[in-house]
Amino acid sequence: MKNEITTNNIIFEQIKEIDKDGNEYWGARKLSKILEYSEFRHFLPVIERAKEACKNSNQETDNHFEDYLEMVAIGSGAKREMESVKLSRFACYLIVQNADPSKEVVAQGQTYFAIQTRMREIQQMEGYNRLPTEDEKRLFLRNELKKHNLQLAEAAKKAGVIQPVDYAIFQNHGYMGLYGGLGAKEIHAKKGLKKSQQILDHMGSTELAANLFRATQAEDKLIRDKVKGKSNANKTHLEVGKKVRQTIKDLGGTMPENLPVEDSVKKIENIEKKKLAPPKNKNN
Repeated sequence: MKNEITTNNIIFEQIKEIDKDGNEYWGARKLSKILEYSEFRHFLPVIERAKEACKNSNQETDNHFEDYLEMVAIGSGAKREMESVKLSRFACYLIVQNADPSKEVVAQGQTYFAIQTRMREIQQMEGYNRLPTEDEKRLFLRNELKKHNLQLAEAAKKAGVIQPVDYAIFQNHGYMGLYGGLGAKEIHAKKGLKKSQQILDHMGSTELAANLFRATQAEDKLIRDKVKGKSNANKTHLEVGKKVRQTIKDLGGTMPENLPVEDSVKKIENIEKKKLAPPKNKNN
């Protein structure tokens, strides 16, 4: 069972339940077993830390943590109700951030719930949901990625990635993790892009979202783990890329290197700028 859990992030999705109102949730007792806590009482302090983090995020804890009676297997096929906590996806994300980081399954859970939570955040963004076309979604995500790449660069700098050449190597490690060993040069070749063309400018919304997850999670992990040194920063970015890739695989998604190449997002940007430009005065 342990090997199955630590090699397949889909286990987190398999223990998800749906209540009578159609809302998804996770039972704390089941999650504690997945995260390899031998007794539920050892898991309770983790829940309390997650609740505190929820408050600090200006979220209502009652919306994410609800006491209830969970059906628990007690052997020989029998089950009984035991006190537990009904957890939202965001609550699970906070829990894995506050669980024992030395456990591999916790590290996998951090990536899995971070990606899923970020995906929901994007889906729930009012501005994003109002966008009617793929081109507009691409432009939105490309701008988000620009912003988060700046934040990732700052986190990498604090870790010791100072020189431009070192940052290029650092970025390449992230690509190699996400693209199954392909670096920027290999991705260019596989997708038939010219050396002068920016990879990110020719991605569709799905591929941009995958890279956005990679960037945000790499930034979080560099800061959270207080990573120091270029080598360790590169290794961290590579690992995050691999975990994002594994999650895409577990969810049945297309690997990013196999997604189609799109026209440059800069064309879309220029069209949008023209729409916003004031009309020219014909008398001038």
